[in-house]
Amino acid sequence: MNLDGKVTVITGAASGIGYAIAKRFVEADGRVAIADVDKDKAEEAANELGDQTIAVTMDVTDEDSVNAGVDEVAKRWGRIDGLLSNAGVQIVHRLEDFPFDEWKKLTSIHLDGAFLTTKACIRHMYKQKSGSLIYMGSVHSKEASALKSAYVTAKHGLLGLTRVMAIEGADYGVRSNLICPGFVETPMVKKQIPEQAENLGISEDEVRNQIMLGGTVDKEFTQASDIAEVAVFLAAFPSNALTGQSIVASHGWYMN
Repeated sequence: MNLDGKVTVITGAASGIGYAIAKRFVEADGRVAIADVDKDKAEEAANELGDQTIAVTMDVTDEDSVNAGVDEVAKRWGRIDGLLSNAGVQIVHRLEDFPFDEWKKLTSIHLDGAFLTTKACIRHMYKQKSGSLIYMGSVHSKEASALKSAYVTAKHGLLGLTRVMAIEGADYGVRSNLICPGFVETPMVKKQIPEQAENLGISEDEVRNQIMLGGTVDKEFTQASDIAEVAVFLAAFPSNALTGQSIVASHGWYMN
């Protein structure tokens, strides 16, 4: 699985799953734009990963910021071969207690971010008649969980966008696929454990072992490195046979 110098914009890549994917893409001889709202962290990540990366400051909810960032990458390397729309947040509340501004914040980052970065990147991909769009979904693109109305809604929406772009991109050689991780052991997930324990009135161990890992076959968290392997597989896939698909990596929590 070699990327042969392909240029990929990865949003939210300064930390967590995005960083793990960027690292794996560099190892696979890819060139990566670390696109993140945190300029300092993006630059730090790019410095760590070496000459095949650049840092791009990008607020995925702002159209001007997205367009400027993608154009900066295209100017630097002359092309855009891939987008990995990964930027995201998690906010948990019961629906009756969910503040509207927090609902809009979450759905904007996930859905507006995917829309705007896709629109900016396909301007370049369509001209070159090739490209790979990869969206970061979730098992919650397929299943629902309590307290996650905004997140589940957003992740279901990304499944729809993936399928639409598989159809619209086909005439231009652009593939579109969705990665659906289970609970990945990241700081964002670890932060949810005490929040859900408080909201549900149960212990943190019960959240971890029953809510998060109860549906898995082995009671194991998915790792960021697992998701990075799926991402490089999709990005390096040699033909348009694999498009419009959602690949679940969840230790068996959800089985297609």
